[in-house]
Amino acid sequence: MMNTQEMIIAGASKQPLKVKRFGYGTMRLTGEGIWGEPANRPEALQILKQCVQSGVNFIDTADYYGDDVTNRLIAEALYPYPADLVICTKVGGARKPDKSWVPFNRPEDLRSSIEHNLRTLKLEQITLVHFRVLAGSDVPFAASMQAMFDMQQEGKILHVGVSNVSAEEVQMAMAMGHVATVENMYGHAQRSSINLYGQETRGGEEVLAICEQNEIPLVPYFSLFQSMPKKDSRISTIAQKYNATDAQINLAWLLHRSPWILPIPGTSSLAHFEENLKATEIKLTEEDMKFLE
Repeated sequence: MMNTQEMIIAGASKQPLKVKRFGYGTMRLTGEGIWGEPANRPEALQILKQCVQSGVNFIDTADYYGDDVTNRLIAEALYPYPADLVICTKVGGARKPDKSWVPFNRPEDLRSSIEHNLRTLKLEQITLVHFRVLAGSDVPFAASMQAMFDMQQEGKILHVGVSNVSAEEVQMAMAMGHVATVENMYGHAQRSSINLYGQETRGGEEVLAICEQNEIPLVPYFSLFQSMPKKDSRISTIAQKYNATDAQINLAWLLHRSPWILPIPGTSSLAHFEENLKATEIKLTEEDMKFLE
């Protein structure tokens, strides 16, 4: 079992969720290019089963992973679901036949996506849904968020979150309704508005500060994807100290950076999944954290 603390999602809601502070992101279970069936389907199903057996009770997915591969894998591996399992999905995007990613965020699009997620996940209500902001959209953010909160009022969604958002968008969403979680790109090497490739990103430390002030969990995506290529010598030094891998220290850093961070590292390897879990056992000291800053 994991050695990590629990956190509350949607504490201001009448139905708060209690989850372990270490989840699993399913995107890597798909085929090459986040498209098609997994290369090793039995292993993909076993990873999902091992999540539950290991104490992980937060699984992140999206119907545009695959296309619609990870949702079906989750249902096949875990349905009927454990009572404490939180399946978090995303809407706001879609995949075209050429495998490109496009916005799918008109109110009618979002409703279609929610209905599709309910069917493939075999649910009557989705516990947590992130509205994902994608570039190239001509739909106002407020219009998309209103559609999300409308479906929450209808009972199709229990909790609403946002993803890939700026500080201003987080605040706008909070003014419209209760925001349960924020899922943004964040990691040891990705905390500014510019990523490793010189590209502008959304969020960063400013969004984390808003989350902490309002007790909203931040779910970081691509935390290892962005951090590992940098090969930070400080990470390697701490890894040697704890006889750990660089990836494990990157994950341990997230767990120690803020009590409001909920990492969701993904992998298609059962051995790598077990390795990631061991990051929850690493207890970084104040000196370690200062060194890593």
